[in-house]
Amino acid sequence: MSMLKLHYVVPGDDFTRAGEASGDVKHKLKKLGYNPTAIRRVAIAMYEGEINMVIHAGGGEATVEVNPDRVEIYLEDKGPGIADVSKAMQEGWSTAPDNVRSLGFGAGMGLPNMKKYSDEMTIDSVVGEGTKLKMVVYAQSPKF
Repeated sequence: MSMLKLHYVVPGDDFTRAGEASGDVKHKLKKLGYNPTAIRRVAIAMYEGEINMVIHAGGGEATVEVNPDRVEIYLEDKGPGIADVSKAMQEGWSTAPDNVRSLGFGAGMGLPNMKKYSDEMTIDSVVGEGTKLKMVVYAQSPKF
């Protein structure tokens, strides 16, 4: 059983609201006195996920479960899915359109950064149906 369970709707095509969920989680973790390094990693990984949902999927949903030893982040969208997950995990590879790139997004660092800043990450993506992603950040990570 988690200490705290949070749920957010990530609006699609609205870069001004992307990051609201990760910002709220960061604020709540600080109030709980969570490990500052873990808070930073959760915020970065979750923000990257939010941006990906805005750019590629027309939005989605985020659920966060806070436990004393870890934070679990679940992201789900009904977007086009990821055709080649291994390619999408390569730094710099992106399918973001030019209008998104002109805003400074879509550099192909989203999924690589999500993996870098989480201790565990799994992706289940079906073309034409959407993507489900789980990330785990441990409060006392051996990774950082």
